[in-house]
Amino acid sequence: MNTAREVEAVVIGAGQAGLSSAYHLRRTGFEPDRDFVVLDHSPGPGGAWQFRWPSLTYGKVHGMHALPGMELTGPDPARPSAEVIAGYFDRYERTFDLRVRRPVDVRAVREGDGGRLRVETSDGVWSTRSLINATGTWDRPFWPRYPGQETFRGRQLHTAQYRGPEEFAGRRVVVVGGGASGTQHLLELAPYAAATTWVTRRPPVFREEPFDENVGRSAVALVEERVRQGLPPRSVVSVTGLPLNDAIRKGIADGVLERRPMFDRITPDGVEWRDGRHVAADVILWATGFRAALDHLAPLRLRGPGGGIRVEGTRAVADPRIHLVGYGPSASTIGANRAGRAAVRDIRRLLAADRPVAA
Repeated sequence: MNTAREVEAVVIGAGQAGLSSAYHLRRTGFEPDRDFVVLDHSPGPGGAWQFRWPSLTYGKVHGMHALPGMELTGPDPARPSAEVIAGYFDRYERTFDLRVRRPVDVRAVREGDGGRLRVETSDGVWSTRSLINATGTWDRPFWPRYPGQETFRGRQLHTAQYRGPEEFAGRRVVVVGGGASGTQHLLELAPYAAATTWVTRRPPVFREEPFDENVGRSAVALVEERVRQGLPPRSVVSVTGLPLNDAIRKGIADGVLERRPMFDRITPDGVEWRDGRHVAADVILWATGFRAALDHLAPLRLRGPGGGIRVEGTRAVADPRIHLVGYGPSASTIGANRAGRAAVRDIRRLLAADRPVAA
């Protein structure tokens, strides 16, 4: 398809950030398919949640916040979070008639004609006056590189490929990473694996005090300052630390959450440190997080010398037509809701300012 379809706004991604943005566009008078479109590359509703491992039940989910305009009521805490949240997102899309187009892969966003942006996709080309990028991080798992990694004879996988603890029965597993996923994997794996070893670059920080509104604001402010400076964002969890709940306390007491410093190299049959210590392993599970999925924006050259995209609020400083929702400080579920509303407010102002004044 060579003809570009024209809209006022394109939303890329239909996770929490994208659906929040679409809701606020709809609420302020934008019509789906006429004024805006939502493009999502996933096979169905649910954003990244639909890909979570089955043993991550809804009761284990930390801080899932309702989408604007519709609460998530009465979820069964024993059901897989992927099922609960995918079903909720599906009802949300239908209730507000958001008409998400999927599966659609956005390949590139470029400068178009007449001050518009050209969005090239697997379903043709869109021409838009503004763009809300809500692609999250799930599609860009971060794999660190260590000497000897290619020689390892066992299995290496990332959190993005984790499907549950049963497949590690009788295996010696090294879990790399000090975030929420790493600790969840360890606690699940311990009853099945022959042995587990936990390694992290920095000592984990466990938070005894409750995660209240003041703590949340302080954490978001630190992440926000990084993106304002054009530095790659860190997760809010990296700032707040991990909640010290009953499961974590038991894991510490049982020795499952006994952290070792990061190894120096990988051998064919395990990992080793510079001082000669060695741990035999059948599996290395990299719970090392994700990076923002922004490669499709590369033609616009938004990245600065610091390696990230400078953002004020949700607006890309280098291009006011572009808003990044679910990036940096708005990566949390409640942050994505607020950021979607803020992005739409700014876009309405931008589009109104660009309209010619009638004679």
